[in-house]
Amino acid sequence: MGSIPNLSGLVSTMIETPRLKMHVLLRGPSDGVPVLLIHGNASSSTFWEETMLALPEGFCAIAPDLRGYGDTEDKLIDATRGCMDWVDDLLGLMDSMGYARFHVAGHSLGGSVVWALLAAAPERIYTATVIAPGSPFGFGGTKDIRGTPCAPDFAGSGAGLVNPEFARLIAEGYRGSEFQAAPRNVMNSFYWKPPFRHPREEALLSGVLSEKIGPDKYPGDAVPSPHWPGVAPGKWGPANAISPKYVGDSVEKMLSAPIKPPILWVRGSDDQIVGDMSLFDMGTLGKLGVVPGWPGDEVHPPQPMVGQTRYVLEQYAANGGSFREEVIPDSGHSPHMEKPQIFDPLFHAHLRSV
Repeated sequence: MGSIPNLSGLVSTMIETPRLKMHVLLRGPSDGVPVLLIHGNASSSTFWEETMLALPEGFCAIAPDLRGYGDTEDKLIDATRGCMDWVDDLLGLMDSMGYARFHVAGHSLGGSVVWALLAAAPERIYTATVIAPGSPFGFGGTKDIRGTPCAPDFAGSGAGLVNPEFARLIAEGYRGSEFQAAPRNVMNSFYWKPPFRHPREEALLSGVLSEKIGPDKYPGDAVPSPHWPGVAPGKWGPANAISPKYVGDSVEKMLSAPIKPPILWVRGSDDQIVGDMSLFDMGTLGKLGVVPGWPGDEVHPPQPMVGQTRYVLEQYAANGGSFREEVIPDSGHSPHMEKPQIFDPLFHAHLRSV
């Protein structure tokens, strides 16, 4: 069904939901315990294939392509709703498949979607796993562990920060490595810790190239800002949807929800995308002298992404929830793919913990 060849043992199918047609990879019995797997930005369901095949007997793995990615119907993402277009799509998918409750795991942007799910529908979730998740406060433009914005218009977050060359090369389906911003180079430099190369590199690159590109898709729209670095979030596309401008009150809702599923937080020790000095954050790039005019640590420091996540999860635990943080050594932004021999046992134990 999908455009990317899959490993043996997986089923690729299209599922009609109330909101859109979704491409989904499946593995395991339909009457098994459902495990919803949410991929990150510039990727697709194919990034979950090994994790799906490694799941213990009795679980049913469900890995959809999110709106804006892969072979799912191409519909716009209203960023002013934060991650809620994705949340509503996924809840509609699980309803269509007949699953009232499920486990959920999200990688990178998928982790941001998990935060929103925990805020919107915690009663649907058995356990939650976040792998290198975006900060619960959003990506970019905040300055302390409580998520205080650096500027009133959230300058330093959103679509205006995306390298336009990266988006252009995705749109062209470029599979080479001649340019620094080539999708293959970005994947191999940042998705994992070099010199790691994934054995399914070509299929994964196809997943990266499946992202829908355009001014109202990826990278999305942006507006000028009087605040450094001169650009603030627009209203469309995935990069704007994870801006702290639109993530809004999901942290407060997650912390105040009467039901709090247990959370496993897994991150790579050498992640350059999500970290307290992320190379994809304007504060870091300004501090390093890469982006000119940096106003300094008082105004726009590097976003403490790990510190923010830990702060929120500590509040979650203090309010009756529970979490466990696991740092996988010598790995980057995708520790579940780089070190499955470490990740899978942690994940499986978490799934069996309820």
